[in-house]
Amino acid sequence: KGIKPCIPGRKSRNAPVRHDKRRYVRRNRIEIMFGRLKDWRRVATRYDRCPTVFFSAIALAATVLFWL
Repeated sequence: KGIKPCIPGRKSRNAPVRHDKRRYVRRNRIEIMFGRLKDWRRVATRYDRCPTVFFSAIALAATVLFWL
């Protein structure tokens, strides 16, 4: 399917998996950002039914987290 692994394999694995370290760092940053966004209860439980309002709540939370 053309998918390239970006997570390194375990040390106990017989055949090592080649991965791109730069992609792994970028992926980790994105996962950390989503983890911080989910600390905001409104975003994690998605109280807003309208997609526009939900996106604005995500943008507000991301802005506040960026400043902190």
